[in-house]
Amino acid sequence: MNQTKQSPANQMSSIDSLTIKSTIDTLKLKYPNANSNDIETGVKQTAIFWMNSDGTNKEFTNFCSDNFIASEGDKQIAFEKISKNYEIINGYFNKMSVGLKEPIHLGQGLITPIDQMFGGFSPMSHLSDDFFNTKIAFYISLNFKYYTLAEKTSLGASWNRKQWAMARLSDGINSRVPGLLIQNFSSINTQSDSYIAEYNIYMGNLVNDKNEKLFPEDLKLISHWGLRDQLKANYSNKQGIERQQMIYSIMKHVIYQDIPSDVINSKIYIWNPISNKIFIHGKETHFNPEPDTRYEWLLKNFRALKEMDPYNPHCPTYIEDKFDHEMEIPQPIVEQLFTSLVGSPQIRKVAKLIEKRLGRSLQPFDIWYDGFKARSAVNTDELDKMIEKKYPNSEAFQKDIPNLLVKLGFKPDKAEYIASKIQIDAARGAGHAWGAEMKGDKAHLRTRIDKTGMNYQSFNVAMHELGHCVEQTISLYDIDYYELRGVPNTAFTEALAFIFQKRDLSMLGYKSDHPNKSELEALDIFWANYEIMGVSLVDMSVWKWLYQNPNATKQELKEAVIRSAKEVWNKYYADVFGMKDQPILAIYSHMIDYPLYLSAYPIGFLIDFQIDKYITGKNFADEIMRIYQQGRIIPQLWMKGAVGEELSNKPLLEAVDRALEKID
Repeated sequence: MNQTKQSPANQMSSIDSLTIKSTIDTLKLKYPNANSNDIETGVKQTAIFWMNSDGTNKEFTNFCSDNFIASEGDKQIAFEKISKNYEIINGYFNKMSVGLKEPIHLGQGLITPIDQMFGGFSPMSHLSDDFFNTKIAFYISLNFKYYTLAEKTSLGASWNRKQWAMARLSDGINSRVPGLLIQNFSSINTQSDSYIAEYNIYMGNLVNDKNEKLFPEDLKLISHWGLRDQLKANYSNKQGIERQQMIYSIMKHVIYQDIPSDVINSKIYIWNPISNKIFIHGKETHFNPEPDTRYEWLLKNFRALKEMDPYNPHCPTYIEDKFDHEMEIPQPIVEQLFTSLVGSPQIRKVAKLIEKRLGRSLQPFDIWYDGFKARSAVNTDELDKMIEKKYPNSEAFQKDIPNLLVKLGFKPDKAEYIASKIQIDAARGAGHAWGAEMKGDKAHLRTRIDKTGMNYQSFNVAMHELGHCVEQTISLYDIDYYELRGVPNTAFTEALAFIFQKRDLSMLGYKSDHPNKSELEALDIFWANYEIMGVSLVDMSVWKWLYQNPNATKQELKEAVIRSAKEVWNKYYADVFGMKDQPILAIYSHMIDYPLYLSAYPIGFLIDFQIDKYITGKNFADEIMRIYQQGRIIPQLWMKGAVGEELSNKPLLEAVDRALEKID
């Protein structure tokens, strides 16, 4: 993407071309030994965001003349001071955000209106305003070049670590979004997150057409994660198919928004999801369906983000900002990567294998087929009992983190070091990880823990989140430059989360001696990608539609989401499953409260596969440390440094071909 292309955001500048030219000439005269390209770049970058409120044209010229850094030594000193202060600012603001959202994210009683207000308050929302008002942002833009993704791709391989860190410093001054708009989005996003976190179904209150209850009385599942994981767990259950069909009915009611409002996070009524009828005291009663609330929150998030577009000259839509700036893989390339896998000939072959294993035709919910995993043969009820005893509360899991890390191959001192920087919290929702932004602070691992303790599902999620927290710790505490903390994008932290998550059973003492273990893992990742890539294609399609229809109603958006889900299904799934017009790809909750996040999962699966394949036979902990100490360079360079090749479907597809030759 060319940084000089015109967009509405360029109109914010009050500096004309003549002033820019005269300012450049002034600096060249004042600093005759300075690099002329640096002068021209710095002045032009600073002019992009300079508004009338920042000063007159003369004041602009004076600012550039007074603050341009002519020597590399002075630039290095400035860089070190800015980095130090960034860590202070980011670290404490992040710590404040973690604390303010605790009533919403953790199981601390009912969420009250004041919890929503504080949870929606973003301490950093006016930081950009303050940086520009105090001229800090202009100082950075004047002295540190902003590199486009194309420039990073062509030049980055030859950069040293310091050059990468300086490039990342300028990434922070790529837009000038007013704090009020950032605060507005934070508030809306927090409310939508709370809506999702409270979207539970009491499974013990469900009945079939024979008025039979299929699930334990006290089982409460969050949509979509809990429902999905329960569906997966029932492949080894005698009542599995009926339970799975009931769960799929629930999912469709959530998608279509004809779910009775009174059964969401409530156990007052008995509900038959198949017939969509509710009962009280044995008698059917009238209900009001959910009033498209799901799509209302998606629409509110879109509109809040779209308001920011005019203030981003480099990425004039949120879609471009998400992929070109944040993910650093352009959206068309991501889409092509996904369609090439979901449309691959290997899909049909694996589907036939699954049908053979199931002994029946595929159903739509078999996009979550879990039979390639070792745990598919393990009794989940027994696992639940064992884990509840082992981890009755969050404190027990906290104490066991060093042991888990040692089992993974970390030396005891390193395991203790990492564990000391992770805080375990009992989550209200499905669970998540929240990393620190400064040394001295901790990453937070959240997973749902019931009164009876952890169950297997919670432990599985906890292992996923532990992977996140280990990455967040390594890529903050063991990085040479603060500006390189983290990973290229969220897919890379998801990759390590997946790597940890699939080792959950080995952490509990279960060892897989299956002769085709590696082949089964390839098939498992492949089928998981088939599912989540389809979900991601729907997500991207919906956002394109929203930009084409920015004034849509929530009803129109609902219809568009369902239509998109069916279109993707009909193109890549209908022939494989033998049925058309299934809406299941629209169920993911992240579509509602994590705008355009879903692509991180399938890319994370691909990275997971390539890393796991590469480190086989090597020391797990040493390789993870080496790989994740690369920090936040661009994705393809990171992958080359990690495993010697770029991100691609090819290694997975080749592994699937080999697996199909061995497994029947």
